[in-house]
Amino acid sequence: MNFNDMLKKKNKGNSETPENTAEVTNENGQADGQEQTTETTEAENGPSAEEKHKEELTQANDKYLRLYAEFDNFRRRTIKEREDVRKTEGKDIIIALLPVLDDFERALRAMDTVTDVVPVKEGVALIQHKLKNILTQKGLKEMQSIGTTFDPDLHEAITNIPAPTDDMKGKVVDEMEKGYELNEKVIRFAKVIVGA
Repeated sequence: MNFNDMLKKKNKGNSETPENTAEVTNENGQADGQEQTTETTEAENGPSAEEKHKEELTQANDKYLRLYAEFDNFRRRTIKEREDVRKTEGKDIIIALLPVLDDFERALRAMDTVTDVVPVKEGVALIQHKLKNILTQKGLKEMQSIGTTFDPDLHEAITNIPAPTDDMKGKVVDEMEKGYELNEKVIRFAKVIVGA
């Protein structure tokens, strides 16, 4: 046996060892070549269904939190705006009534030095007329009750008295307090005396 023959035998023995085989099994019992092909198919197909669902859930939670925060901000802003409106809702009426208040102050000062009552009465009547005009412009309207049929939706009966005439039975004979409507809605019932 020469040196070349020995080499050939040695190469034959090495070719049969598992190290030189094409398929070498890993710890899981899968061939290395198979593992690489499954990894490449997963990478080619994209994320798994579970990962997709987790991502969708995260997006939905994020969207929910943003909507909740926006709604909470809207609610707070609306509450603040309502409070601001309530604080100033009568502002235009008060501004319109300030001249009447000034007129009353002037009338009170004038009463200290006046000896004749007639001009004072005229001044107070003018102030009352001015006040009624301002309130009428704002939608206030006096209800006319005397002589009308008693209506519990408009009147509050204080008492009944014998009717002076037969046609006044069930009608308002006298008015103790005027009733008022604001923009066609009753804001104060008229306190009346009804004929019986």
